[in-house]
Amino acid sequence: MNRRKARAGRSLENHVEFILRNAGVPFEMRPNVDGKPDILIPGKAQYENPAYPSSKLIVIGVKTTCKDRWRQVLNEAKRIPHKHILTIQQGISENQLEEMHKSNVSLIVPQPIQKQYPHGTSIEMLSLEEFVINAKQRLA
Repeated sequence: MNRRKARAGRSLENHVEFILRNAGVPFEMRPNVDGKPDILIPGKAQYENPAYPSSKLIVIGVKTTCKDRWRQVLNEAKRIPHKHILTIQQGISENQLEEMHKSNVSLIVPQPIQKQYPHGTSIEMLSLEEFVINAKQRLA
């Protein structure tokens, strides 16, 4: 069971990697910076360069399901105060969404799945397409 879950997680990471690469977004997978975040945009060299503006750095935790593991992202890439979690979990409770929002986390959720999330929460929720557009603008 655990092997199956690990394969599903790695598969999701591979899909995200493919999408970012095709969109022309520079990134690094699993760099060793303050832990090992799943995705660092634009990369480790920029993260480790104190002259590079932290406002242009983006970290993404890729989780098939969030459960309590979303908190792992909070301890990774500490130079980046605002974290992103990409998930394909079909709905998250309102309480958990509010807790994520208070922890300075935004969600990246495919558009069709967003319909299964509670409305009226204060968390920022982006589709993958919206995220890619925002990331490119931020890096420009």
